[in-house]
Amino acid sequence: MTTGSRRAPKPSPRWRRHATANSNRVRTAMTASTERTAMMNIHTTAPLPPALKIAAALLALTLGACSSMSGPKLPERPQPSAETGEVDKGDPQARFTEAMGLWQQNQNAEAETAFDSLSRDFPDFAGPWTNLGILYAKSNRREQAIAALSKAATLNPNNKVAFNWLGILYRESGDLNRAQLAYEKALAIDPNYALAHYNLGVLLDAHLKRPLDAVAHYRAYQSLHGTDDLRVMAWIAAIDAASTPPAPAPAPPKPEQTP
Repeated sequence: MTTGSRRAPKPSPRWRRHATANSNRVRTAMTASTERTAMMNIHTTAPLPPALKIAAALLALTLGACSSMSGPKLPERPQPSAETGEVDKGDPQARFTEAMGLWQQNQNAEAETAFDSLSRDFPDFAGPWTNLGILYAKSNRREQAIAALSKAATLNPNNKVAFNWLGILYRESGDLNRAQLAYEKALAIDPNYALAHYNLGVLLDAHLKRPLDAVAHYRAYQSLHGTDDLRVMAWIAAIDAASTPPAPAPAPPKPEQTP
């Protein structure tokens, strides 16, 4: 990774146009890579809905992504000119991919340092902020996580991963209304986002005591998840059973009218 500056001819206006276009492509690639990979580390810790007492604890829900971490290859960039005082911050896509590699190898401290450095050098890219927020959340730094994920959502209003994580963090902090809004925002961005359906269903069922509203999200999660989740199947069955009125009792026999 290059940290110092190299002398080069002053960039021409044409190079500046190419650099701007390249920066936009990098921004798009980093955001897309985050969408594919940040979900590998998403977990929920919501309690079981009260209608069910079928497990001692709710297993962590993980949605894995197996796609490549590498974004599109970028053309080589001319080095910034020392005459303008610019410092070469390296290739942001290469740095982002390197940070993701550290994270995948469970080198969380090193990954956090790399994402933090990226967020400082390229503060307008949502990807590093999203991943910083997830790392903060998973190490119980809720306020820092909310700040980083809020920044990511502001930079990229279509960042469903950031909104889903904000929902988790708001729920954990007891701000249930904001949690619901965050999950709903994630689903407005992507109605087929299975994880947000699951989390919103648990919120409505276990925390807001609205099991009938939760059922639709449980069913959507089951449909989108690809395989049947036995826990969710049991929750749906329990809610359906509780909401089904009992069959009327049989009428007593009529007394005989004749001796």
